[in-house]
Amino acid sequence: MNRPVHVHDIQKPLNRPHHILPETLPMFRPLLIAAALLTAPVLAQTAPPPVTLSISAEGKVDRAPDVADMSAGVVTTAPTATEAMRLNANRMAGVIAALKRAGIADRDVQTSGLNLQPQYRYAQNEEPKLTGYQANNMVNVRVRDLANMGRSIDALVASGANQINGPNFRLDEPGPALDAARVEAVGKARQRAELFAKAAGLRVKRILAMSEGGASAPPYPMPMLRAQAMMKEQADTAIAPGEVSMTVSVNMVFELE
Repeated sequence: MNRPVHVHDIQKPLNRPHHILPETLPMFRPLLIAAALLTAPVLAQTAPPPVTLSISAEGKVDRAPDVADMSAGVVTTAPTATEAMRLNANRMAGVIAALKRAGIADRDVQTSGLNLQPQYRYAQNEEPKLTGYQANNMVNVRVRDLANMGRSIDALVASGANQINGPNFRLDEPGPALDAARVEAVGKARQRAELFAKAAGLRVKRILAMSEGGASAPPYPMPMLRAQAMMKEQADTAIAPGEVSMTVSVNMVFELE
């Protein structure tokens, strides 16, 4: 039998859970965010930047040279250009022959310059007057037998060379010596980094960056030898090769802790 519905039953509140309706969500969003921040774990603070140290160091090794570069030439003058060139060619032929007798290979002789210039005499209030022509022929020479270099130079002068420049001593293959200098440069940089770190109460953790600042194997030139100064009778021209230095610089960045 159906129970009659009374007015007071209609006015009683419905027995159901309270939900946030979608249309009311915007007004509750700030409260929800605040609650999430309060209940979430505290985020770890940003780590401080690492302590870094930049070091530059240079490595240097000395080696005895095994090759020398020099230049030899002939300068001739004559009233005409043809005569100046003819005289020059004859004398240069003698120079080349002397180099071959000294054991210099063809691949180690290279023409570096051939010039022909008019020569003038200048006087005050007068037009320049042509007096002749000067021919200049130079060859670059690579000497591999340094023990006989002085004798070779004397032979060049005797054969007609009246200009000699050099020699410049160097290593024919500088790579191994430069690698030894690189190892020394890196070792110096690490040693300095350890010293700085210890003084600051820290220690070296790792290498962050490393670059080569430069490498050089400079030749060591001797003063230009003047043929006229060597024409007098004397023993073989004294040549002292000495040593050449290979240098390499490195830049390194270390992280300290």
